[in-house]
Amino acid sequence: MPRFDPHPQRRPAVVAGASSGIGLATAQVLATAGHPVALGARRVSACEETAATIRAGGGEAVALPLDVTDGDSVKGFAAAAEEALGPIEVVVSGAGDIDAALIHEQDPDTFDQQVRVHLGGAQRLTAELVPPMIRRRRGDVVFLSSDVARSHRPRMGGYVPAKTGLEAMVRTMQMELEGTGVRASMVRPGPTKTGMGTTWEADVATAVLQDWVHWGLARHPYFLRASDVAAAVAAVIGTQRGAQLTVVEVEPEAPLRDEDPAAG
Repeated sequence: MPRFDPHPQRRPAVVAGASSGIGLATAQVLATAGHPVALGARRVSACEETAATIRAGGGEAVALPLDVTDGDSVKGFAAAAEEALGPIEVVVSGAGDIDAALIHEQDPDTFDQQVRVHLGGAQRLTAELVPPMIRRRRGDVVFLSSDVARSHRPRMGGYVPAKTGLEAMVRTMQMELEGTGVRASMVRPGPTKTGMGTTWEADVATAVLQDWVHWGLARHPYFLRASDVAAAVAAVIGTQRGAQLTVVEVEPEAPLRDEDPAAG
């Protein structure tokens, strides 16, 4: 039999990027499953609304400020989360946004910020929260990637390079953490209906979709719901010890095709 400690009944979790979209849905799903949750984001007031709803339903949740591009903010978040909930057993790294642009037209500072959030931010969380997990010989770290790391999409600026780098980092971590009791995994969603992209100008959104169609990256108009991705994160975390879901890809299901009259 594998020599793993069983999951303790109480597994405190932190979710970075929990103010909206996938992060918010993930915090809700984990809380419903009985995990105490620390919701972290720059928009802490939005996190507090979700945390209050969780507490009203009998769950355990706290909202804390978090800027993953700031090392001091990450340290403060980790310390406050542990003080409020106890030793952290689960980390979900999902902070980030998208600035739609051609790479050669994107402002270099904006490009750098995308990398600092999606890749650098994930590593800052890792550096702060994974070493205590290793000492306790158990834990789950789930990184939210994107299918752009597998099939690159145009007009995503620094987002594609950042997510591609993130997946390389996670693959490396999986080798480095083997045998420690800490599982590093990634969930790779396809197009998802969230707040990201809703602030784009109409002409920008149109150009993005036209380019996706041109390169065969938009086979149908359906998008995932944030809850679909959150369910995948919960499945990764809930996998029985002795097994590990290293990467889970979630794509939107296509609409049903019209019946072929000739088939009758």
